[in-house]
Amino acid sequence: MTGRLPVRPFRQGRYHELPAVPHRPHPYFSSAARTVEVDSAHFGRVAVHVRVHGDGPPLLLVHGLMTSSYSWRYVLDLLGAHYQLYVPDLPGAGASAKPDVSYGPEETAAFVGELMDALEIRGCPVVGNSMGGYLCMRLALRDPTAMSRLVNIHSPGFPELRLHALRAAMSVPGVQPALAWFIRRAPLKWAHRNVHYRDESLKSLEEAKVYGVPLATREGSRAFVRILADTMAPGPMRPFQRQLRARPFPVPLLLLWARQDPMVPPAFGERFAKRVEGAELQWIEGASHFAHVDQPDATAAAILDFLAR
Repeated sequence: MTGRLPVRPFRQGRYHELPAVPHRPHPYFSSAARTVEVDSAHFGRVAVHVRVHGDGPPLLLVHGLMTSSYSWRYVLDLLGAHYQLYVPDLPGAGASAKPDVSYGPEETAAFVGELMDALEIRGCPVVGNSMGGYLCMRLALRDPTAMSRLVNIHSPGFPELRLHALRAAMSVPGVQPALAWFIRRAPLKWAHRNVHYRDESLKSLEEAKVYGVPLATREGSRAFVRILADTMAPGPMRPFQRQLRARPFPVPLLLLWARQDPMVPPAFGERFAKRVEGAELQWIEGASHFAHVDQPDATAAAILDFLAR
């Protein structure tokens, strides 16, 4: 792995000591940028920022909460050598529009399918990280023709206790606008504190700006808080789990998991593997919630092997 490992895994450095750019190079800013207009049943007409990179059949990469298409920067060349990658910013995130609506998981999962139709890549394989993996599992259940295969990297999806606590807090009048205001006060520092890598030396001011600048606006911080409250609500996770038990998962599923993760319990990988008949669980050593950042070579190799079968 390129780069210097910190003394202790997940030991976060100080914001004011961040280097201007990451010590590991990446091609994100040289990838082609597109704006795609999506007519969504729930979100309305949405301008979506999409990065396109590589050559070959299409492959969709879906990011998670608190991040954007930039999250995939270290696997763009590795996967792009075999596939043409479509890497969007979801509604409410990054450079995409931030409509003033609810961001429920069923509606946002449906949006991923609407985006695939707008990009004319319906039926391609998909890789989702964190919230993106959860949304793509929901999309596969509601629309089995949307994708051919799915790789889920360390997603939530079980109604754990801390999500119930989060939901209770978010239901208190005034909490959501107060949190959005607090985030806007120092959005770059917020982004730095709330993204966790095993190798924290990978962080940079460049990353803090990419993730933090969209939070500096009223629309951006409001959308982030709604995604946190709506998409991660534990209530809709119960019927989702019942669906997983009720019938075989409609597409081949690879679960890529790390043994340490301060964001989503590593045990969720084993729980998903037991619940989804035929799902394959593979551990990425020395990684984290963002295995494609900590261990891009091993993560890309696992993805390519699974997609080639």
